[in-house]
Amino acid sequence: MRERILGKAHELFHRYGIRSVTMDEIASQLGISKKTIYLSFADKDELVDATLEQHLNSSRSRCERDRLQAKNAIHEIFLTMDMLQELLANMNPAVFYDLEKYHPKTFAKLTRHRHDFLYQVVKNNIEWGIQDGLYREDVDVDVATKIRLETMFLPFNPIIFPVSKYSILDVEKTTIELFLYGVATAKAHKMIQKYKQQRLKQDIQ
Repeated sequence: MRERILGKAHELFHRYGIRSVTMDEIASQLGISKKTIYLSFADKDELVDATLEQHLNSSRSRCERDRLQAKNAIHEIFLTMDMLQELLANMNPAVFYDLEKYHPKTFAKLTRHRHDFLYQVVKNNIEWGIQDGLYREDVDVDVATKIRLETMFLPFNPIIFPVSKYSILDVEKTTIELFLYGVATAKAHKMIQKYKQQRLKQDIQ
């Protein structure tokens, strides 16, 4: 039952944002009483925290799998794009705003994930690319890593990119490409184009 509740909560938070989804609605969607939810979770804060923890664990596993499957650093970036496409396809940008404003302790957990785990993932990718001659040797790894981490969450800023005008996924793809072309060597640009063409064919199919 706990897993069912987590799955439905994640689905509803993802689609509508966190604040607008009540415990009553989650219970109704599952066809159970609200009291049943409280047998597994003390309150909404705990449910939100558990939902994020489940998502972060899944994200870590996917990143580690992509690293093992990647043929090179650039390929790893494109595998990341595939993951983001799945994640952001129907995501409500209010999720991050709601998390920061109404669930600060859980938002702090997301911040730690970004500055610890994601920092290392991006740093390892840049170092891998430099080692293989795909990324420029003169790139400051620490600075480039932090820039990538900040731009990773930029598409969710409603002031800069209002959802009525911009697609989160399209903005995310653009920021990734700008970063990639910025760190890539001239000879690696053809490889980027090759992976872009492959993704385009997949999208058409």
